[in-house]
Amino acid sequence: MRTELSRRLGMECALFGFTPFPAVAAAISRAGGLGVLGAVRYRDPGELARDLDWLDAHTDGRPYGLDVVMPAASAAGAAGVTEADVEALIPAGHRRFVTDTLARHGVPPLPEGERTRWRITGWLEDVARTQLDVAFDHPLALVANALGPPPRDVIDRAHRHGTLVAALAGSARHARRHAEAGVDIVVAQGYEAGGHTGEIATMVLTPEVVRAVDPLPVLAAGGIGSGEQVVAALALGAQGVWLGSVWLTTEEAALRSRALTAKLLAAGSGDTVRSRALTGKPARQLRTAWTDAWDDPAGPGPLPMPLQGLLVAEALTRIQEHEVEALLGTPVGQVVGTMTAVRPVRAVVDDLTRGFERAVARLNRVAGDP
Repeated sequence: MRTELSRRLGMECALFGFTPFPAVAAAISRAGGLGVLGAVRYRDPGELARDLDWLDAHTDGRPYGLDVVMPAASAAGAAGVTEADVEALIPAGHRRFVTDTLARHGVPPLPEGERTRWRITGWLEDVARTQLDVAFDHPLALVANALGPPPRDVIDRAHRHGTLVAALAGSARHARRHAEAGVDIVVAQGYEAGGHTGEIATMVLTPEVVRAVDPLPVLAAGGIGSGEQVVAALALGAQGVWLGSVWLTTEEAALRSRALTAKLLAAGSGDTVRSRALTGKPARQLRTAWTDAWDDPAGPGPLPMPLQGLLVAEALTRIQEHEVEALLGTPVGQVVGTMTAVRPVRAVVDDLTRGFERAVARLNRVAGDP
């Protein structure tokens, strides 16, 4: 399961694993892939520096990366906008809708002194730049941007640091734009994926992107959770796969909410919805009473990014803290239907590797038939 790109990065297998959990990222790298830590949840540079120091000490010298969010434009329409500036743009009617929805489901307030864990400050470019100031003090193999290519000066800085730059794309048109901007790797993220996605399924999108950006390497993402699907991605021209959802139910993830873990393990592939309820951009997540409320035409509808994320941050923390089952959800892809047990990261990687070997053997038998 090695490709030209994985060899270039010193990986044993072409598995790129996105996760918000440092322990998962480290375990993916130790297992032979490349763990990519999501930075969007970090409030201040000190927290990120602490976790990157931990990764340096727990990856056994294996490569790892960081995923940041640098939107193409701010909500206020100008660079340098602050979180306070953005919050001031949230309409009072939307705030009342959040309050009424929580009250209807009996969600208590946060305990005294409890911090808002879901505070989504990382949607602002200035925050992402501060995160990268910290990150480039560490031996990053990869920096990925979840919302298209980073600004040119960020790409140049990464290259001076010896770090490759990846950007996610939901269409061939976006992928070509990424290539023109100077990124090194394009992640073709299909409709099935958890989190922000476009309208095109992975099976269609991957070869379109491969053709659009050749000779740049492409990673396939969305709906991939088995070794057989990894083989399919490579057959479509990808040089690896980008996996996110499959790590949510690993032992290293240690989700605080047992109720959320139970919901993930019980969910089928049809139990997700692509909704703007979380961030303001379409993102695949578990379908809940919370997503239903925001998608109801009778409601006010979600705000654009990053307003929606700031609006619902405290509400999401309250829902999670009190494990209000009807409202409890998380970004996750359609592959959730295959996530039926809590397992270590190493077991997930071993299953992917064995499935890959089985699929290659099967294809070799087919190719050998007269």
